[in-house]
Amino acid sequence: MDSILEALKQIDASNTTYEEWIQIGMALKAEGYDCSVWDDWSKNDSRYKDGECARKWGTFKGSSIPISGGTIIKMAKDIGWEPYTGVMEWDDTIEYDGDGLIYDPTTDLTPSEQLIKYLEMLFKDDELVAYVTSDVWQDKEGNWKPGKGYYDRTAKELINELKKYPDDIGAVIGDWKDECGAWIRFNPVDGYGVKNENITRFTYALIESDDMPIPDQDALYRRLELPIACLVHSGSKSLHAIVKVDAPNYQEYRKRVEYLYGFLAKHDFKVDTANRNPSRLSRLPGVTRNGVIQTLVDTNIGRRNWNEWMDFAEGVNDELSSYEYLDEAIAESPNVPDELVEGVVRVGHKMLISGSSKAGKSFLLMELAVALSEGIKWLGFQCRKSKVMYINLEIDRPSFINRFVQIYKAMKLKPKHNHDIAIWNLRGEAMPLDKLVPIIVRKIKDQGFDAVIIDPIYKVITGDENNASEMGKFSNQFDKICKQTGVTAIYSHHHSKGAQGYKRAMDRASGSGVFARDPDAQLDMIQLETDEDFMLQNADNPNATAWRLESSLREFPNFKPVNFWFEYPLHRVDDTGVLQKIYASGDPKGNLEKSGKRKQTPESRKEEFDTAFDIESAGTGSCTIEDLMSYLDLSERTIRQRLSDFKDEYVCSKGNVMKLQK
Repeated sequence: MDSILEALKQIDASNTTYEEWIQIGMALKAEGYDCSVWDDWSKNDSRYKDGECARKWGTFKGSSIPISGGTIIKMAKDIGWEPYTGVMEWDDTIEYDGDGLIYDPTTDLTPSEQLIKYLEMLFKDDELVAYVTSDVWQDKEGNWKPGKGYYDRTAKELINELKKYPDDIGAVIGDWKDECGAWIRFNPVDGYGVKNENITRFTYALIESDDMPIPDQDALYRRLELPIACLVHSGSKSLHAIVKVDAPNYQEYRKRVEYLYGFLAKHDFKVDTANRNPSRLSRLPGVTRNGVIQTLVDTNIGRRNWNEWMDFAEGVNDELSSYEYLDEAIAESPNVPDELVEGVVRVGHKMLISGSSKAGKSFLLMELAVALSEGIKWLGFQCRKSKVMYINLEIDRPSFINRFVQIYKAMKLKPKHNHDIAIWNLRGEAMPLDKLVPIIVRKIKDQGFDAVIIDPIYKVITGDENNASEMGKFSNQFDKICKQTGVTAIYSHHHSKGAQGYKRAMDRASGSGVFARDPDAQLDMIQLETDEDFMLQNADNPNATAWRLESSLREFPNFKPVNFWFEYPLHRVDDTGVLQKIYASGDPKGNLEKSGKRKQTPESRKEEFDTAFDIESAGTGSCTIEDLMSYLDLSERTIRQRLSDFKDEYVCSKGNVMKLQK
């Protein structure tokens, strides 16, 4: 008997405090039991509420105070229970498993009653039962082997005979050799043989293991809630579980048995895989084997049928988090993760930096790694002191290291914590991200990292970057990194081809819109158009380029665009404001600015207004007056006048502008 469940039986649920009730639930979950065990025990309390155990169960995430099965055993001992110590009566049957554990297979049923109950559980009255008693032989090693045996009597006939001769089971099924015991097939046969093709109903499968202590077998059978019709002690070193697979035919039987065996293997049960066939023999209960009774230990264990067990098994295997209820989640007051980059992204979240090819994205990310390691600002944003893994997929190792050297020099920064930057050079060794992620997780998990930078992702991308479904699966790989390691995943991606100034920042990344929607923080860098005169007047370095960083943030308000210079090898924020009115390539506002004044013809005003609406509405069919004011750099009064002029095509309601359908 499982000592934890035996101890639980001694505890009256109605006499426990709420805290003790919670501790018992946590202990059962920690020991691998199903919630139904706690729920069934709790029903003995008048305070029981249907569904409450399941709701609480999902909130058990571990405790700073160790809670285990020993908690339940101590509670039972405190009220006078004494666990079984191994002291037995003279006529008790015992088995020693070699590890100091004792398993007691005794039952109150007589041998005949055991076999009757077994037959009643597995067979219909008119079904033929196949069993082997005296039809045995020895191989060269001296091992006893069963022959075909008998298969000409129905379950009802056998049961009637056993009731007629209750004290002589051999008179019904024939004498057997004590050296080897007797066998029975757990599925009915057609009376013409005992092969797979002679099976008439594919309801049961056999599970056994000779490589595990019997108490462990029993505990696993129960914890994994196998739908066991009969559990039989073999008279030796295994428990035979006759499991309900309820298959409609042989093909489906094989599939279900394969799933069952695979499930057990994943949960460290060393199952004997030779028992796959539906015609397999199991141990016949009620007879002796070397003086030990092959005992019917229990019936109807676990789930009621295969379908109910599959619901349980898939719940165990899906590896998804449990759902929870909002009131309990709020009461728990979970801590919000720290900000990795202040006002931009948190620890454990995802951040994408997008920009045009050769835009210096790698330099920007390397500067970020330095800022994180030193706990200083990056483009004006304060960084949390962090440990960073930088996965370099593109730059050769000497050049990559040299870039860091140049960045430290340009920053005039003496590296104090560069040991907190780990570099992993994989140029020439890149592989699809779904293959790389498990390796990343193994390398960085529990190593104190706060962030991992993957640069660039085109080297590890899987699937068509324009296919939303495929990119959704690709992006899920970053979630795995974050969830399994707790780090922030930071990665870079390139713009699509052509001018980008007319697009919103979140729409500039190449490929599917998943790239913009998936990360918790998307930062986009776009180059500003500057002429030679402007550079001579405003740039300290004539070789510098001007850039703007825009945001699309999930956790924080979008920040005001940051303008900066890229002066190799460093990005420097524009503190003077000279870049504020400079536009990116393709931005229609820049074209208007170049003209020196707005064209005042009705046609040009209409064309200008249509362009602004198309960009700001982004295909949604509406935008706000404020959007148009910002884009056209016009007052609200002027925008409303334009709407009046173009009332045949536009309508405004509560500050929202919509285009009429023609």
